[in-house]
Amino acid sequence: MDKKLIWLLVIVIVTTASLAQAQQLTKMARVGLLGTVSPSINTERLDAFRQGLRKLGYQEGKNILIEYRWAEGKPQRLPQLAAELVQMKVDVIVTSGPTPTRAAKAATSTIPIVMAWDYDPVGNGFVASLANPGGNLTGLSTQAPEISGKQLELLKEIIPKLSRVAVFGSSSIPGNADALRATELAAKALAVQVQFIELGDSTDIGALFQAARKGRADAALAFSIRALFSQRQQVAQLAIKNLLPVIYGELEQVEAGGLVAYGVSIADLFHRAATYVDKILKGRTPADLPVEQPVKFEFVINLKAAKQIGLTIPPNVLVRADRVIR
Repeated sequence: MDKKLIWLLVIVIVTTASLAQAQQLTKMARVGLLGTVSPSINTERLDAFRQGLRKLGYQEGKNILIEYRWAEGKPQRLPQLAAELVQMKVDVIVTSGPTPTRAAKAATSTIPIVMAWDYDPVGNGFVASLANPGGNLTGLSTQAPEISGKQLELLKEIIPKLSRVAVFGSSSIPGNADALRATELAAKALAVQVQFIELGDSTDIGALFQAARKGRADAALAFSIRALFSQRQQVAQLAIKNLLPVIYGELEQVEAGGLVAYGVSIADLFHRAATYVDKILKGRTPADLPVEQPVKFEFVINLKAAKQIGLTIPPNVLVRADRVIR
């Protein structure tokens, strides 16, 4: 074949590929974001997600459009909201937690779904495995049950005479079951008794603290549960009212007035979720994108709350905090 003809073909191929790539980049991508609560409760996480998109070259209204759907604390609305996103034919759906993920998964088997976070993607039946998700769903996991053991160790350092701990959790949540086993293992090593207090769908938050007081708990460890997170200001106020030190897994609990938190940075997971959206918009499939586990953990202390319950945080614990609210 003539060399000039070969070069001409090469130029045509390269030019065509460049034009196709340019069209892909300039196309308005449509992303659905499905959440159980309200945007005001998820401000920090949403900001982290948007920041992640901006770092990857996406700007809302210019080359990406985000369709937000919030259940406003009414999870029964999620199937309808998920169906709306499917009908709009968005390019990808991002879910904020396991409940909206389940609704999105039931609504579509073709539109890619990115979990911004989930405590147990395999146990919840969302993916076949973390390494090979399969299907149309992937994302990020908060799965790190050993965190609860570390939380108990921190409580013991903060309260050296700690002997009884109440654990607020839900046995119906797979991640809570794993966390409880890790807590009991750490409790045995620390010579601390654990009292598990079940938080059911109809349980009043105040009942948790009544049960802890009745069980003569010196402190409490709160597992990650939607009800505790969505009512975090009330939880913090009840902890102060009952003079009960509580350690949480979500950093936002401390920002709402809670005492101490040690756990996965959910905002960081939302930031990283943007990379999944980017890869999918550029042609990758969820089945080929492994579910990532947490890499960033934070320790936050609220000295205002400590003062209100009459607790002094030891200096050797205080200096290890990533952030201190004064």
